[in-house]
Amino acid sequence: MPPPEGKRLHPITPWRRAWAPIAALTVFAVQDFRRTREWAEQLTLGWLLVAFAVVVPLAAAYGFLSWWATHYAVTDTELRIRTGLLFRRVAHIRLDRIQAVDVSRPLLARVAGVAKLKLDVVGTEAKDELAFLGEADAVALRAELLARAAGIAPEAAPTAGEAPERELLRVPPGMLTVALLLMGTGWGFLAALVVTPLVLWWTTGSVTAALATALPMVGGAWMATVGRYLTEYDWKVAESPDGVRVDHGLLNREHATVPPGRVQAVRVLEPLLWRRRGWVRVELAVAGGDKAATVLLPVAERDVAAGVLARVLPGVDVAAAAEAARPVAPRARWAVPVWWRGYGHGVTDAVFVTRYGRLRRVVELVPHAKVQSVRLTQGPWMRRLGLADVHVDHGANASTAARLRDAAEAHAIVGAQAERSRTGRRTARPERWLT
Repeated sequence: MPPPEGKRLHPITPWRRAWAPIAALTVFAVQDFRRTREWAEQLTLGWLLVAFAVVVPLAAAYGFLSWWATHYAVTDTELRIRTGLLFRRVAHIRLDRIQAVDVSRPLLARVAGVAKLKLDVVGTEAKDELAFLGEADAVALRAELLARAAGIAPEAAPTAGEAPERELLRVPPGMLTVALLLMGTGWGFLAALVVTPLVLWWTTGSVTAALATALPMVGGAWMATVGRYLTEYDWKVAESPDGVRVDHGLLNREHATVPPGRVQAVRVLEPLLWRRRGWVRVELAVAGGDKAATVLLPVAERDVAAGVLARVLPGVDVAAAAEAARPVAPRARWAVPVWWRGYGHGVTDAVFVTRYGRLRRVVELVPHAKVQSVRLTQGPWMRRLGLADVHVDHGANASTAARLRDAAEAHAIVGAQAERSRTGRRTARPERWLT
């Protein structure tokens, strides 16, 4: 039977936590490398064996005790997570405040048959997590939490099981490879990785400075090319009653759910070299999620992406919204030279639309019901030109702006958008799970 405090994590968890003391010693050694090297020169093989015999059991004991002190329990109204070996911490997570429950399977966790459960909760920036649970337990607990959050009777929630899903899209590996090759970000990092250290070495004669500059660039180049491919490999989007599900990853498999009604804004990106192929990238701003955008589609044909977005934002026609964006006045060239032609703004019955960018065209859509505030900004030079920017703030702690609009038009946009938002909130769909 489980302990009175609740259930414990998977027995493999102590081995994960046992690395904490070893990691702390490693950080200490790196910070004071000179003293560490002096100590290492004085140590004999016997002392090294003694240190190994002391550190490893202590680390194992720490991992076991911290695992033993961690419990979780699901009640009718909340999820309780009790942690802390020396300093006790109890997290009370209200089920009706849960916005997302994601399952993460890092490579080594997949080998061991375990998974990590991540929870997004309204009003918190950091994600609470349970690491690790058995894969079957993680999936079952996720289903139970979603069922309870949806208002299903407490006695039926544990046996509700995973909601069925229907696959909407799977990105072919070949398409993803070509898309990454046609993006300028990876090539820019690679060019900088080659040129910058060479220039620095040529001008300063310092190999150390060149290497110190190259190392972070290697990380950036990796994340923009191979790392991105590994993350976005086998990208699958499916529809279910609890939201739009996204699965992806070659080494680390991630499973996330975009909750119904929580999408605050949509961003459709068209890099320059993708346009001839009709490809787009789609990102979402989700309430309560990370500040970074949630990727819905790493790459897809424009018509296919519009079909998927129609499931995320019912009633929104992406093509019609993009066509509704009207260009800015020619005098805007004096405020933003060259790039002024990329700006545009429009509205439809469902969304507030903005457009910007010439090399990488970006169209942003904000449903009227998600607009929390509208504001107008106008600097001295903009006043001289008779222009103004209209900013629309939404529930993902971010905003989108209709830039370089005629000042009279901008004032009209503010009033009209405030009225659309009030009307949109009255007719918005419910935001509960499984509805």
